[in-house]
Amino acid sequence: MSLHHGRHCSHCSSLGAAGAIGLGLVAGVAAAAGVLAGRRAATTARLSRGHPRKHRLLDAASSTLQRKIPLEAMSTYLNGFHMYADDMGRQVEASHFCIHLEPDLHQCVIFDSNRPDARLIGIEYIISEARFRALPEAEKRLWHSHHYEVKSGLLVAPGIPELAEHAYFEDLVTTYGKTFHTWQYDRDDFPYGVPQLMMGFTGDGQADPALVAARDRRLGLSTDWRREKRSDIPEPAVAPGANVWESGQSVQTSLEARPFKR
Repeated sequence: MSLHHGRHCSHCSSLGAAGAIGLGLVAGVAAAAGVLAGRRAATTARLSRGHPRKHRLLDAASSTLQRKIPLEAMSTYLNGFHMYADDMGRQVEASHFCIHLEPDLHQCVIFDSNRPDARLIGIEYIISEARFRALPEAEKRLWHSHHYEVKSGLLVAPGIPELAEHAYFEDLVTTYGKTFHTWQYDRDDFPYGVPQLMMGFTGDGQADPALVAARDRRLGLSTDWRREKRSDIPEPAVAPGANVWESGQSVQTSLEARPFKR
C-alpha cells in the first residue's frame, strides 16, 4: 500500500510529468552534446586529410580530450563587412565569433567564413559609447562606429530568431569597434605583412552591392529586410573621434626599423 493508503495522489501525476520532462531535457542535452562531439570529430577528420598519420592522430586526440574554454565561451556569431582604413575600395566579408567579456566589452576573433576550413583573418574589440568617449584622442582614431552597420542590416547574426537579433542590435547600435586584419585574404593566399587597421561603413553607397548580395544568397538572408525590421531602432549620434577616414585623412599600420634594446 502507498503512503497515501490507497487514496488518489493528486500531485503524483504532475510529479511524474515533471520527472519525464526533466529526463527528456537531460536526454536532449546529452543527444545534442553527442551530435556536437560527432560533428567536431568529423570536422577534424576532414581538415586532417592529407596530413601525416601522426598529425591526424594528434588532431583527433586533442579534439576529443582537450577543453578549449575560451572558444566554448564564444556565444555570438556575427557576419558583416570591413574596409581597409585607408582604402574603401578594398572590402571583405568578416565572420565574427565573440565573447561578451565585460558589460561594456566584447572580444571577437574573425574568420573569412563559418566553414570548417575558414581562415583566421583578424580580431575586433567592441566597447560601449561611454568607454569610447573616455579614450585618448589618438586612440579614438583606431575605432569605428556601428550605427550604420546595424541600421542598414549589413551586420547580421545568422540563425538567431528575428526578435532576439533585434534586441541584440538595439544594444550594439551604440557601440564602437577596433579591428585589425592579420590576413589580407582579398589579395594574398598567405598571411603576409603586418596587421591592417579596418573600418566599418557609415552611409549608403559605400558597401559593394555585389559583395552584399553574394553574402545574402549564401547565408539565405536579406539585408534589405533586416534594414526594414530595424527601422524602429533609434540611430545614435556618433561620438567625435570615431571613423577618422571621414575627415579625408586616415591611419594605417606599417613596419618601422628601430634600434634593438638589450
